[in-house]
Amino acid sequence: MQARTRRPVPTGWARSLPERSRSFPLVLLLCAVTIGISTAAEARRFEYPTARKDGVVEDYHGTRVADPYRWLEDADADETLAWVEAENELTSRYLDAIPATEDIRARLTELWDYPKYSLPEKQGDRYFFWHNTGLQNQSVLYKQNSLDEEPSVLLDPNTLTEDGTVAVTNEAFTKDGTLVAYGLSSCGSDWQEIKIRQVDSGTDYDDVLEWCRFSSIAWTHDNRGFYYNRFPEPGSVAEEDRTRYNRVWWHTLDTPQSEDVLVYERPDANDLAFYPTVTEDGRYLLLHVYRGTDPRNRIYYRQLESEGPFIRLLDEADASYEFIDNIGPVFYFLTDLDAPRYRIIAIDTEHPAREHWREILPEGDAVLSHVKTVNNRFVAVYMRDAHDELHVYDLEGAFVNDIDLPTLGSVAGISGKREESEMFIGFTSFLYPRCAFRYDFESRRLSPFRGSEIKFDPARYETKQVFATSRDGTRVPVFITHRRGLPLDGGNPTLLYGYGGFNASLTPFFSASRIVWLENGGVFAVASLRGGGEYGEDWHRSGMLGKKQNVFDDFIAAAEWLIENGYTRPSNLAIQGASNGGLLVAACMLQRPELFGVVICEVPVTDMLRYHKFTVGHYWVPEYGNAEASTGDFRFLYAYSPLHNVREEVAYPATLITTADTDDRVVPMHGKKFAAALQAADAGENPILLRVETKAGHGRGKPTSKRIDELTDIYAFLFDVLGMEIRESE
Repeated sequence: MQARTRRPVPTGWARSLPERSRSFPLVLLLCAVTIGISTAAEARRFEYPTARKDGVVEDYHGTRVADPYRWLEDADADETLAWVEAENELTSRYLDAIPATEDIRARLTELWDYPKYSLPEKQGDRYFFWHNTGLQNQSVLYKQNSLDEEPSVLLDPNTLTEDGTVAVTNEAFTKDGTLVAYGLSSCGSDWQEIKIRQVDSGTDYDDVLEWCRFSSIAWTHDNRGFYYNRFPEPGSVAEEDRTRYNRVWWHTLDTPQSEDVLVYERPDANDLAFYPTVTEDGRYLLLHVYRGTDPRNRIYYRQLESEGPFIRLLDEADASYEFIDNIGPVFYFLTDLDAPRYRIIAIDTEHPAREHWREILPEGDAVLSHVKTVNNRFVAVYMRDAHDELHVYDLEGAFVNDIDLPTLGSVAGISGKREESEMFIGFTSFLYPRCAFRYDFESRRLSPFRGSEIKFDPARYETKQVFATSRDGTRVPVFITHRRGLPLDGGNPTLLYGYGGFNASLTPFFSASRIVWLENGGVFAVASLRGGGEYGEDWHRSGMLGKKQNVFDDFIAAAEWLIENGYTRPSNLAIQGASNGGLLVAACMLQRPELFGVVICEVPVTDMLRYHKFTVGHYWVPEYGNAEASTGDFRFLYAYSPLHNVREEVAYPATLITTADTDDRVVPMHGKKFAAALQAADAGENPILLRVETKAGHGRGKPTSKRIDELTDIYAFLFDVLGMEIRESE
């Protein structure tokens, strides 16, 4: 999934691509477990592992709410481990018995085996980029001194572990390109250790910085060190505050972390997080200040050489302010202040009063989703009906030219410097693997820089955009991709994907795994729902907090449109979502179980009354609300919370729930409790399966081997339930 969000704080969404666990450690069984079925082809009447029901009841503002599976929140308890092992065994036996499984695995592996490149980044006289030859577990960081020179390896994460479960999830180069600080994550955790490497020698300093999570790294131009944000050392605060009290520190190169200097903290507001940035001219240290995932942020700054207090330039949290660049004391921001589709403003820090602010680029009819200064121009990405356009303006906001993109799709990053005449653009679409283009400002020529050759013929397929009408009349964009000449007879297996939250935009994206679906007669649809950022901040706010039901209504409307227009029928319609998208498909399935044939529910948030109590769940309160703190919040959360809306004696669609044992963003208790509740209540004969991965997190940094195994299981499940057969690949 390539939903996009403008904030540096992760919002809980990500692809979930862990490998199937077939060797969960044996533990003493403290509860009776039974495993039904021996093959997927046998009668679909399951005996699920027994999950006992406790008498736990909590009072929420006068309403008593039962929580019988609270014991599954203790991931390390023997009883939980025994139950998970039995669930994994049931799931593995079912999936292993599907005849198409190994053919799917083979085709996925073949499709995945193509070269992948990140955008090159120029620092000093060097270019840096990530490259994966095809099936490497982790991409490798390369360097080259010119675009014509043969690149050489700078950092290969594949050498760090045999199973590829250590990933580089953060990196920051010095301005001259001689040093790189990089963050290592193990087993999919959001926690990182930051190390520092010399680019020329390829050797690391002894420095190791711990307790980093979602950290920003800001080098000074003299290479003496960098500013970074991190959380408190374990034991220095209560366990429930481990992801609070974010602070900014200064680290001097080649010194132990114990000598780091505290630069900024706000103990009076321990839920704020600070992301340091050094301006391109090296004059200022900026802090982007966020409360959880609320896009309304603050901006603090001071001159870099100063040790005085930070100036709170923007401290009202009244809008989103994303720093673009500065020219001397004039700071340029992308903001939704009085402009839900965003605009560019300039603030002279020597005259910061609002009456002196200048509007550089006004709000337009499309969403201004990203801006970067290159060649003394504003390169602006506009999102129109959930796909991108690229325009260039001068620094006073006057239009210069358009940059035509290859097809309807998404700009997947821009790399370049204000004083340089070249930039690199990432581009992708549903049938267009992500690739890098080089743009020359002097010739205004866009040319391929790094392409991808994948083993399928995109000319056999087509993508179109349609609009469904939601319950309240809102137009909901839906992208549909399928074989050319598809018969609209209602018989096509269709996979509908969605997210709908945290201002993240679902724009066209490529996935090699989708080709397996398409070339075997499947239709792939993506709905851009309220709660996302596809139409600006108003679109986001119309799908959050007490308006979350709009998101579910939008997704249901997209499903009904596909049925009404002959693409599919309910028994052939599958829905899929991950994280917040897992919440989406779970809620929709419970509200309209007759509308769907299959549900793929990945790393979901399902317990909306207790989500804020685990790891970084409290970050999401601005988006979801807090059932404990507010009667109003409790009412709307309880009304749709998947865990609390499972009904007995309902025949639910075939459902595969995935989670991972070391997911420290959306903790696995959500998937476990939801699976237990569904299995106990279901009155039908469809499989309801839980897949709990080991040594895996929420999705970031997953090794290729785990991704392929996970996707093999998902597509095998879909093919089996929908009665699909593998066709000969093209």
